[in-house]
Amino acid sequence: MTLRVGLMGLGYFAGFHREAWGRIAGAELVATCDSDPARSADFTTLEEMLAAAAPDILDIATPPPSHAQAIRTALPHRPRAIICQKPFCTSPEEALAVTAEAEAAGVPLIVHENFRFQPWFRTMKAALDDGMLGRPLTLSFRLRPGDGRGPDAYLARQPYFRDMPRFLIHETGVHYIDVFRFLLGTPDGVYADLRRLNPAIRGEDAGYLILDYGAGAQAMLDGNRLSDFDTDDPRRTFGEALLEGDAGALHLTGDGAVTFRATGTRERHVLLAARNWPGFAGDCVHALQSHAVAALEGRGGFENTARDYLTVIALVELAYASAGCGARLPFQGI
Repeated sequence: MTLRVGLMGLGYFAGFHREAWGRIAGAELVATCDSDPARSADFTTLEEMLAAAAPDILDIATPPPSHAQAIRTALPHRPRAIICQKPFCTSPEEALAVTAEAEAAGVPLIVHENFRFQPWFRTMKAALDDGMLGRPLTLSFRLRPGDGRGPDAYLARQPYFRDMPRFLIHETGVHYIDVFRFLLGTPDGVYADLRRLNPAIRGEDAGYLILDYGAGAQAMLDGNRLSDFDTDDPRRTFGEALLEGDAGALHLTGDGAVTFRATGTRERHVLLAARNWPGFAGDCVHALQSHAVAALEGRGGFENTARDYLTVIALVELAYASAGCGARLPFQGI
């Protein structure tokens, strides 16, 4: 049976959602809604779309202020799943409340956190699980999209970035907090040093975020949205990564390739070759949505459930608290 999909929101990033749904076997985008008449959606309200189209999957691709109400509007219609974009809701309290409401209604609620579905991070996870690196020691990601320079920063693509009081970690770094958890697990502590380099925006756009683990490993996000890096397309990988263990290291380069070098050698083995991926950033939107369809068809469970994602939200809050006090703070769970 083909799953019917309703898409809420037709803004910039929703275009990637819409395109990806068109390439997923077993799913069909049957309706769209957006409050802006200029976007020519099928419906202007979510309630109208839910009543008329009865989607099996509601895909919410709108900003955080709309999330809680959209989820609450959808729950009485009992879709088979709701997928909601990140940043998820407007606060930890709101996210917790709607998560509990979805669980009570028996409707799976998935956060559209797609970076963990990028093929290079899936390759790294497989190498870790296979024991290629031995004991993990250090994971670092140098975020260098180069799109945050000058007085017109972000205006062309996502102008609301400029007014966000929390930017680097809340909007972008959250991706890598989730990726670090995907690769190394939940950390024991957080340290953040954040700053604003471009006076044209409101929030922070550079800094360091360090997650530490009881076994001695550390993961670091070195973020700077003003600087770029060696690549033909900065929005493919957004930067470069190095994952080191006591038996070897993995290197992600800007062309999307992942190579492995065993400790004590100079020879590099290609685990993931560079290629031109369709869609966004390694086609990770398509990969996440395909994963959700597979789970609904009984082929595996859901990743990034809202309940699990509450930990990511808590780590974001802890990062800002650490930056505020200038100290490493322990993570004690949620």
